[in-house]
Amino acid sequence: MRRLHLRRLVTLATLAVVGAATLGSTAACGDDSEAAGGSSGPVTLRLGYFPNITHAPAVVGVEKGIFAEKLGANVKLDPKTFNAGPAAIEAVFSGALDATYIGPNPTVNAFSKSRGAAVRVVSGAASGGVALVVKPGINGPQDLKGRKVATPQLGNTQDVAVRYWLRRQGLTTTKEGGGDVKIVPQENAQTVETFSSGAIDAAWVPEPFVSRLVNVGGKVLVDERDLWPDRKFVITNLLVSTKFLKAHPDVVQKLVDGQVAANEFVNSRPDEAQQTISAAIGKITGKPLDLKLIKQAWPTLEFTNDPIPGSLKAGLDHAVEVKLTDPVDLKGLYDLTYLNNALRAQGKPEVVQP
Repeated sequence: MRRLHLRRLVTLATLAVVGAATLGSTAACGDDSEAAGGSSGPVTLRLGYFPNITHAPAVVGVEKGIFAEKLGANVKLDPKTFNAGPAAIEAVFSGALDATYIGPNPTVNAFSKSRGAAVRVVSGAASGGVALVVKPGINGPQDLKGRKVATPQLGNTQDVAVRYWLRRQGLTTTKEGGGDVKIVPQENAQTVETFSSGAIDAAWVPEPFVSRLVNVGGKVLVDERDLWPDRKFVITNLLVSTKFLKAHPDVVQKLVDGQVAANEFVNSRPDEAQQTISAAIGKITGKPLDLKLIKQAWPTLEFTNDPIPGSLKAGLDHAVEVKLTDPVDLKGLYDLTYLNNALRAQGKPEVVQP
């Protein structure tokens, strides 16, 4: 009996040790999970975007509840709108924004400014939708000599594009507005007025301002799609804060799932998407965007989840060549793991990680 009693004690002690080890292992796994990033409690996702056509997936994703559905009840979506890339990037840097839809040039600037630490591109959103619109009588690049050409902002994506294109045509420009062709940076809304009044002769702008300028008598001299392989170049990316990405990778996955679903909606139900965009812009700005104008601009855009990294790198090279920026090492900018997870789940082709 004594031996049996001792044997039972040994058995119980062994089970206790195994149990403690198991609990310890489970606790350790919990710690590792939290260190790797997870969302055990309610999370707020502050998402930036612009109220315009090139950010259609964001507008539709917010207005149609697509993001909210994908994010689930445990994540509160806090959408914020911006009118310019620099302001959105500043909000990311200040901690006021966790993710934003943004153009390629602000993307590069943010990555460069933080030495690759602050942001990651997790998906594309849109391609195309940019053109050089000119006055009648301007039929080629040489006709622009001595003329004024508007761009949205010194050093922005369209400003780089027109300077690079002019350089390739043998025409010079300067940051100060000198050279063979005088570049005049101004807000897009102002450009419609200055073009109509004759204060400028041309403008390299995104939609819907291309269509607006055409409607007041301009003509498209260069459709920027024609300058790129397969007529594809990034105009809008989905960018996330690295800090948020590390803390909440599960939320970022759901956000990218929402981006893919929003693009599916935009591409499969264009009429409803266009109406949604018109109404949303009216709600945000106080004046709906003319639905006819949206329909006019729509064919020049492609809503794609592919961020088209090669075009962003080429755009950076162009900016370096026209002396508007210094070279930047883009290694580490893209993390397409979440996008490919979403695409794989839907049986769609994955995007190559650059």
